Amino acid sequence: MMSTRTAVRWKRILRLAAAPAAVLLMGTMVLAPEGQAVTDGVLASFTDDFNGPAGGGVDGSKWVHETGDNVNNHERQWYTGGNANAALDGQGHLVITAKKENPGNFNCWYGRCQYTSARLNTSGKFSSTYGHVEARMQLPRGQGMWPAFWMLGTNIGSVGWPNCGEVDIMENVGFEPTTVHGTIHGPGYSGSGGIGAGYSGPNFSDGFHTFAVDWSANKIVWSVDGHAYQTRTPADLGGRSWAFNHPFFVILNLAVGGYWPGDPNSSTQFPQRLVVDYVHVS
Repeated sequence: MMSTRTAVRWKRILRLAAAPAAVLLMGTMVLAPEGQAVTDGVLASFTDDFNGPAGGGVDGSKWVHETGDNVNNHERQWYTGGNANAALDGQGHLVITAKKENPGNFNCWYGRCQYTSARLNTSGKFSSTYGHVEARMQLPRGQGMWPAFWMLGTNIGSVGWPNCGEVDIMENVGFEPTTVHGTIHGPGYSGSGGIGAGYSGPNFSDGFHTFAVDWSANKIVWSVDGHAYQTRTPADLGGRSWAFNHPFFVILNLAVGGYWPGDPNSSTQFPQRLVVDYVHVS
């Protein structure tokens, strides 16, 4: 069962999320036509095709680096800033690289960190309510790898998790190379009690695939390469609160180890890469 991905040190997340939540929640929320993103009464869109020179960092006007370790999930990596673990490849891709190293002598919850990686979010840069949220990616491979493309409610700073809501658009654990998962978390259905489903296909580390949700007021639909495989509505919650009617921001990360994927073993080869062709919200 999947565990929550929300805590790379609670204070870091809350600090990042609190300011945009305060601004966004002051505005008047209006409903756009189904399938279109809207934030603070204005139709919103986001595009990053990761064009730029090889070795360059992500666009700082669109992305924030989260740094540190994650004790809640018992992940093994230290998330770094800069372009050491998240850089453009010069061919229109963002590459998030997990490495077996610790050049900064970082200390994690379990002692001296064994791995580095990166986690990026759009908090304070971009958020939306509803829309089509899509990324085209090639996943890493190997035991202990845990790539994810997901969203958190911008009000996490005021209401906390899981009341803010979480939408996992795509998660994969290395021991299931041909399966990806989509899940929602909210009050009373969080962590291992999240509501979701898996999609079985090819080995997702062998090439690029498109992962998306279509999100409207009372429905979220997950798809892989255009094939819808799961729909969730308030009717699935057994009377519990539907936490998906307010702005969310986007997150990309590659974790190493944790409760769900387990730790890397002797078969795991490093470095491993999550290669992102684009992220689009419309």
